[in-house]
Amino acid sequence: MAEQGMDVDWQEESEESGDERRKGRPERRSVLTEEQGQDMPVDMGSIELDSDTEEVDLNHCRIGKIERFETLRNVRVLCLRQNVIKKIENLESLTMLHELDLNDNLLTRIENLNALESLEILDLSFNSLRKIEGLERLRNLKKLFLVNNKIVKIDKLEHLQGLEMLELGSNRIRSNRLTKIEGLSFLVNLQELYLSHNGIEVIEGLENNRKLTTLDIASNRVKKMENLNHLVNLQECWMNDNLISNWNDLDELKNAKELQTIYLERNPLHQDPQYRRKIMLVLPWVRQIDATFVRI
Repeated sequence: MAEQGMDVDWQEESEESGDERRKGRPERRSVLTEEQGQDMPVDMGSIELDSDTEEVDLNHCRIGKIERFETLRNVRVLCLRQNVIKKIENLESLTMLHELDLNDNLLTRIENLNALESLEILDLSFNSLRKIEGLERLRNLKKLFLVNNKIVKIDKLEHLQGLEMLELGSNRIRSNRLTKIEGLSFLVNLQELYLSHNGIEVIEGLENNRKLTTLDIASNRVKKMENLNHLVNLQECWMNDNLISNWNDLDELKNAKELQTIYLERNPLHQDPQYRRKIMLVLPWVRQIDATFVRI
């Protein structure tokens, strides 16, 4: 329910519609849709939320400040994407929070997250963040999304040893004028790494990330496929839109017997008339080359 004419929809999900954590009990969600909030800046004081709610969705409501969530002791998912929030604050009481979505806001710093030790998913994409910081206490974090920010260096992730997915696409990852992959050595459980649309020139720094199943370094400045032969669990490799020209580089993936998908289009070697055939000769177990499946 809501005051001042603001509609809040209460939705109950059946046991079959939820994942394992929802089974055996109905879930209550507070949802303010885009249509309801369109052209009307939301005063958080005008919304009354059930203190027992587990999921709050306030997407695209022109919310300017995080506040008035203190009573939501049981909330597990908080979505505040596509608002005008400038600062992460007033979340200390949400100790049960498992997922926080602040995608597409006006944030410039990662801060005030220390109390969220149960957090598993954090999305801070499409903001104006310049560095990775303030994540030291989030030891249960499994998925971190930092797409399309202004981050210039990968660092301060050593405490996130349970991290399984890291998405850093469309940033400005550089170190001393040289593009560089670094700061990942402690992420031994990392399974998915996305670094597309940056300025990376050298594939390096992945020695301890042996559990990687997905590696996306598309749309960078990589000239050579190297330092990959230890990634035996790799299933998807995205290297399209780089500067790779040497066919011998494919030998780096010979140990990746689980590899199903490889993207190498729009590299210099893509001009070779025997492009697909040469990939199949080196990696005969691959089932998809670029967007086309391999005929068996």
